[in-house]
Amino acid sequence: MFVYLNALFVGLLVLSNILGVKLFSIGDFVLPAAVIVYVITYLITDVIGEVYGKEAAKKTVQAGFFTQIIALIFLFIAIELPAAPLFGNQQEFETILGGSLRVILASTLSYLASQHFDVYIFHRLKRKHGAKKLWLRNNVSTISSQFVDTSIFITIAFMGTVPATALLSMMATQYVFKLIVALLDTPITYLFVKIARKEKETSDLPISA
Repeated sequence: MFVYLNALFVGLLVLSNILGVKLFSIGDFVLPAAVIVYVITYLITDVIGEVYGKEAAKKTVQAGFFTQIIALIFLFIAIELPAAPLFGNQQEFETILGGSLRVILASTLSYLASQHFDVYIFHRLKRKHGAKKLWLRNNVSTISSQFVDTSIFITIAFMGTVPATALLSMMATQYVFKLIVALLDTPITYLFVKIARKEKETSDLPISA
């Protein structure tokens, strides 16, 4: 289960960097498409931290950072490779993936700040409550860390590309969206923790107290 959680974490993280280029609207609200997957990564680190401990969660965050750097390097190389004459979409390719370079930079900086903050808050509450009140530390850590993430990411990724009013609207809308997801994902967190703990009973990796 630990391997699958880490694989899912890294996969969603890389996917969010690509999806982040697109903006979509719900009524008058504008959101980057990355929001539909990125917020799930916080659920995953909470599950890892709950079952496997703080150090395991920190290593997952570090692995995600390393993966983003590697993805950034290979995206740059892919863009700079000379296009074959029969490839007629180089401009579109550069527009989409070139935009991803800025998104990845924004994501990397917001990621480092918010994910480490999430782990810190989660385990501070865990030390206080022990195995009880998983719902509390899951929601408090996610809600607080998402404020950090949203502020940094939207500012770096979109400042100068959209009007200031739209920028603030994106921040507010994305944060509200993440709050809703944070509340809705609590049952999923409990389910994943239950599955992971059960799996750990038959493996040699220690379960966090």
